[in-house]
Amino acid sequence: MVRRDSGSDDRTPGAFGAPSRRRALRLAGGGLALAALTAGTVGCDEDSVDVEDPGSTGGDEPKGGGKGSGDGGDVGEKGQAPKPLWTKPTSAETYGDNDELVAAGGVVIASGSPLAALDAATGGQKWSLPGGAVPGAPLLLSEDTLYLASSEYDGSVIGYAPASGKETWRSRLGKEYRQPRPIAVDEEQVYVLAEILEEDGSSKTNVIAALDSTTGRIAWKEQRDVGTEQNGIHAAVRGRHLVYTDFKKNLTVRDTASGGQVWTHKTTRTNYGFFTVHQDLVIVPQGNVLQAFNLADGKEKWSLKASDGALFREPAVLEDVLYVADSARTMWAVDPRTGRQLWKSEALADAELQVPRQYVKAGDTLYGATDLDKQGGIIAIDARTGEVRWTFNDKTGDYHAWLVATDGKRVFALHGKKLHALAV
Repeated sequence: MVRRDSGSDDRTPGAFGAPSRRRALRLAGGGLALAALTAGTVGCDEDSVDVEDPGSTGGDEPKGGGKGSGDGGDVGEKGQAPKPLWTKPTSAETYGDNDELVAAGGVVIASGSPLAALDAATGGQKWSLPGGAVPGAPLLLSEDTLYLASSEYDGSVIGYAPASGKETWRSRLGKEYRQPRPIAVDEEQVYVLAEILEEDGSSKTNVIAALDSTTGRIAWKEQRDVGTEQNGIHAAVRGRHLVYTDFKKNLTVRDTASGGQVWTHKTTRTNYGFFTVHQDLVIVPQGNVLQAFNLADGKEKWSLKASDGALFREPAVLEDVLYVADSARTMWAVDPRTGRQLWKSEALADAELQVPRQYVKAGDTLYGATDLDKQGGIIAIDARTGEVRWTFNDKTGDYHAWLVATDGKRVFALHGKKLHALAV
């Protein structure tokens, strides 16, 4: 069923229940931006020494008997995680979204204030921005530019060179719009959402717009329906299609050339808006069914059903393979073009590990980041079989979700205000 990008809520029975307190904080991160500015932060110290915590040298051996990896770093004989190359304190202010930790240009950056870029090899500070990142807004990375919402709340969106922190691009929608936030980027445009101001300074509607990534000029802008929200947005671009979800369980596709809406599905279970795209498909977890829709017309291409009433979690397509776990702690590898199962693993359940909610891949190892749990952290998984190789947990008990990023040479694990670099 195809509907307009609607502000009405979906009350379909069986949909996911209310998010936990921690997840609610994550999803509401955008709305907490102003309040979060008053919170104290821990700054990055360029001369800080490596943190040597008793628990930071890795997790316990998986109960499923994880094996050492040929290219998974300095892994112990009994499946122990590699000792961190370095561990540094950060100014991180994260809500668990996957775009709050990025690695590019020889640096790794965690969302926070000040926004600090650490040398990927040593952990030393390369540069920092005093204003930092707007809490809840993404660190949006293109091939050579990091796009941020202005921390001065002046209506600007700014581009920086990741390696140096120097400003390379700036754009502004206009005084009639408030708090523009970048949500996606491609080779030609930066896509933003912003509140439309009323005469009394309030806002009831918002606009989605495309900014030319060369000139900063507005390519197009479209007002969204009354009731749609600016928060809880996840977005991606593929060719002529901009795909995004929001708090109201809308899955919407727009034409990147004109901004016109191509189609919208009112989904019943979108796993808090997470999805992934591959070629001409958008793949969405909806309860115990994983569905793939054509970007061009919204028609279903394939679907995959979990067993025993399990619910699919956040998916990811890496190097042309779709990886996803379900609530029964079963791990799936799927051909994203057809939905054909490549392998299915019970290793997470056997090792009594938590289900990952974010993935990166380096070599033949898949690295998954979990929510807070003593049986979570960073899980190294054989991408060819689904077997668990090792787990890493700093054992701090911090309530923040784990985040993971990679530059292909190292894996970066962020937990609260501590950033660890692991060899791959």
